Amino acid sequence: MSHRIGTEQLARPAGDAAGPTPRRSALTSAKNALDRVLSWVCVVLFAALVLDVMWQVFTRQVLDAPSAWSEELAKYLFIWLGLLGSALVFGERGHVGVELLVQKAPPAVQRVLSLTVQTTILLFAVVALAWGGWQVVDIAWDQKVTGLPFNVGQLYLALPICGVLTAAYTLYHIVRIARGDEPPYEPDAEVETV
Repeated sequence: MSHRIGTEQLARPAGDAAGPTPRRSALTSAKNALDRVLSWVCVVLFAALVLDVMWQVFTRQVLDAPSAWSEELAKYLFIWLGLLGSALVFGERGHVGVELLVQKAPPAVQRVLSLTVQTTILLFAVVALAWGGWQVVDIAWDQKVTGLPFNVGQLYLALPICGVLTAAYTLYHIVRIARGDEPPYEPDAEVETV
């Protein structure tokens, strides 16, 4: 299983006291800025989801007059939080992976397999999430959401946005793995044997 790889640990090659090269520094700085923004967006979405559900419970249980809009809002907040959170996880290479055989392979094979996995993720992000998500947004753009001042297409924008973010993160990792700046997998990940 993959674990988080800290970009701050990978920004400077071993034995390089002078710091990262400008090329890597700019790439890593951009990724770290995106990480911070996306983390805060996820925190805000989660806080809004908690407040919305608390309001829904309060109106239903205490006021005995359920809120008509809070259930719809909770569904869409959960969708946005899940999709943007998954993009953030891809940025940290924290997705689930079975690496038992990869860890036992020679380094060149590890790199090829890791690049193959990252390329597959990139294709899925571009085709299914970004392009397919945009198709869904286009189809649903004029459909109204009951009780909310949004249309369904606006709320489905989470799909192509998640696709673009996941693709950007995946390209970042492809470049770093291809250059040798990032290991194909986290070397200190636990190897579980059956």
